Amino acid sequence: MEARSVDVIPRGAEWQYEPKWDGFRCLLSRQGDLVDLRSKSGEDLARYFPELVRAALALKATSFLLDGEIVVPHGKAFSFDDLLQRIHPAASRVKKLSEETPALFIAFDLLATAADKKLAASPLQMRRPALEAFAKAQFKSSPTFRLSPVSTSYTTAQKWLKQAGGGSDGVIAKRVDLPYQAGNRDGMQKIKKFRSADCVVGGFRYATNKIANRRVVGSLLLGLYDDEGRLHHVGFTSAIKQADRPALTYRLERLIAPPGFTGNAPGGLSRWSTERSAKWCPLKPKLVIEICYDHFSGGRFRHGTSILRWRPDKAPRQCTFDQLKQKAADPIKLLK
Repeated sequence: MEARSVDVIPRGAEWQYEPKWDGFRCLLSRQGDLVDLRSKSGEDLARYFPELVRAALALKATSFLLDGEIVVPHGKAFSFDDLLQRIHPAASRVKKLSEETPALFIAFDLLATAADKKLAASPLQMRRPALEAFAKAQFKSSPTFRLSPVSTSYTTAQKWLKQAGGGSDGVIAKRVDLPYQAGNRDGMQKIKKFRSADCVVGGFRYATNKIANRRVVGSLLLGLYDDEGRLHHVGFTSAIKQADRPALTYRLERLIAPPGFTGNAPGGLSRWSTERSAKWCPLKPKLVIEICYDHFSGGRFRHGTSILRWRPDKAPRQCTFDQLKQKAADPIKLLK
């Protein structure tokens, strides 16, 4: 069951609220000695998280199906970057990381038990108490399994949204009167916290396709200054209107000059890089743009960003990491 993205938190007695966890969505099932971890796309996750398999086998219950989120703690927060590292083809690497950065499973729905194999057909207002009873009986002896908090208070939901960060990136609203319906987004809504930041355009990449037989900009490479005055590559935006690309390309090409970024630069060697990612044009640090983003971790914007406006009134040196600092709720405490 997936959520529909909306701009505001819905209100009404038919809704309950939960933090939106920033991890891997997972259906975890156990049937006797068999444990299955299935991603939202249907991929098998069990081989990447052997510690979750062991923890599930250690529970007293031998037959159940949970819906939840896989997260990796890092200090007082959850790290999506550490979570991404867990998806590795080498079994030795997986084993090492499972010991160094063990994952947690945050349960937020119970779809089947040995006593009720069709629990998913019941409305959420019946499934949630069943989940809480299951968690009380099963999770107490397991540090790996946690119960996601829930509230029917709109004020609490607003607070969770305002304090999103560090592993929670918004709020999930769920209809309490509906059964679990795979493929139906009407019963769940997600509200993410979006933020803005002023960034230096430190470089750009050309688009794959040309306009009027001319190469045009495909994406802008974004940078922020650290305390030592180094400009670090922190992400990109490709949300450029087609009609604006030729004129913007001309403007950018006039500013082409190395090095572009004086700190972390795009196209560095990693298992995520491609031949195309290494091809970019450095720019003089003259242009500032305000972008909208939803999450920043590991020194970069996690996803592509959208353009809010150009900022000719903003000095490039004012575009620092300090503007990204925020007071976020401690996700670990939310689970206690």
